[in-house]
Amino acid sequence: MADFTGKIALVTGATSGIGAATARAFAAAGATVVAVGRDHARGEAVVADCDAAGGAGSVFLAADVTAPDALDGVVASVVERFGRLDIAFNNAGWQEARAPLADQPDDVFDRVFATNTRSLFQAMRAQITVMRAQGGGVIVNNASVSGVRNPNPGLALYAASKAAALALTRTAALENAPLGVRINAVSPGRVETPMMLGSKIADMNVVAAGLPARRLGQPEEVARAVLWLASDAASFVIGHNLCVDGGFLAT
Repeated sequence: MADFTGKIALVTGATSGIGAATARAFAAAGATVVAVGRDHARGEAVVADCDAAGGAGSVFLAADVTAPDALDGVVASVVERFGRLDIAFNNAGWQEARAPLADQPDDVFDRVFATNTRSLFQAMRAQITVMRAQGGGVIVNNASVSGVRNPNPGLALYAASKAAALALTRTAALENAPLGVRINAVSPGRVETPMMLGSKIADMNVVAAGLPARRLGQPEEVARAVLWLASDAASFVIGHNLCVDGGFLAT
């Protein structure tokens, strides 16, 4: 495991699933974690886990990433408290209830894109500004295999928002690599998270059996990929989308 001792790592959507697992993994590798989410109780529980894992001084910041200026405020708070921001994992996301595109209302479209795309743009804008000024940093964005190939009719908005997230990632990576800010994405496949389990798929065993790995992924497996992308071991990896999907895209 990479050593992130002395690093400040920001994780959005950190109160459950992949975000919580990644916050704990960064802390176990020595980072001080800033966990961001809406649920105070779960956020404080994640921070307690981070402290126990070795991420001394980790904190929870309550924020709704879709609120105007929320992410500007989060990044400003991190810099005010710690003086810098070394790593950001932009993980917050939301998936619509399954329905044909023709049946999806405008407010659902707005919420999906506000969470998965606009908030990513706003987060990276604030993070890049700080990282440029301090001479460098690393950003990892949580996309999805759905942004590469939509595996599920009924989730057109989620797939489109994640494809847009990948485009934002690649463009920002090209713009900022010469300035010392390294940006990549991770794309989970079928991972056992609250969002996945709440997606109204009737039989997860059938889903798992359809994957080359013959099982669902675990949040900790995605977290390990995020930490690798954030580490010096990936110093020449720029604008890449690392798919952690149990072989889904290979089929």
